[in-house]
Amino acid sequence: MKIVVIGGTGLIGSRVVTNLAALGHEAVAAAPNTGVNTLTGEGLDAALAGADVVVDVANSPQFDAAPALDFFITSGRNVLAAGQKAGVKHHVALSVVGTERLQDSGYFRAKIVQEALIRASPIPFSILRSTQFFPFVQGIIQAGQVGEEIHVSPALVQPIAAPDVAGALTDVVVGEPVNGLLEVAGPEAFGLDKFVTRYLQATGDARKVVADHKALYFGVQLEDRSLTPTDAHIHGLTTFEDWLKANVPAAA
Repeated sequence: MKIVVIGGTGLIGSRVVTNLAALGHEAVAAAPNTGVNTLTGEGLDAALAGADVVVDVANSPQFDAAPALDFFITSGRNVLAAGQKAGVKHHVALSVVGTERLQDSGYFRAKIVQEALIRASPIPFSILRSTQFFPFVQGIIQAGQVGEEIHVSPALVQPIAAPDVAGALTDVVVGEPVNGLLEVAGPEAFGLDKFVTRYLQATGDARKVVADHKALYFGVQLEDRSLTPTDAHIHGLTTFEDWLKANVPAAA
């Protein structure tokens, strides 16, 4: 099959392209640095010509409400229109576990709009929602810094390694459209405060972590299960400890 990966040079997309090529598919990485711009439409029709499947893993470069909404609406409409024109048989997109529970955030409201555009299109589709990637802990720390302390919610998180997400996404791409949602998450759930504390310990960072139920998660006050998947989800295999050992020298 010819499979076009929108955002195919990024963290997840590049891995999906590699996985698909290893399976013998014609995998095309479509991104601005390969001459494809989904906001302007530049190069999109040419890239999708003859494509069987489109995989959209592109993300908004800004997380504020207005630019994120503009990105997902403009890019989403352009990709879906080009896919319909090309006769694409399966549209696959990557989204975020708990999106519908995080609607106080403009970014997650924009993701819901993106999902709605996909559902409304006549192209058969699959949406894979993932939990947070392990490296995202750095963004959580930055967002929660209050002086020399890190204030984070103790709500549960079930983070995952990027290669595990790419592997699950590859399986969805080569499978039949589900015309609905799938979820993928790491092998274990623990509090956001534990997530941050363990990372700081591994990196030798002595800042204190404060578990604060009122601490906002990128503008959202979390409930205990706001970020975790349903029981019927795809499980990643890489544990947080395994990831730390491979990626944080101080943890070895």
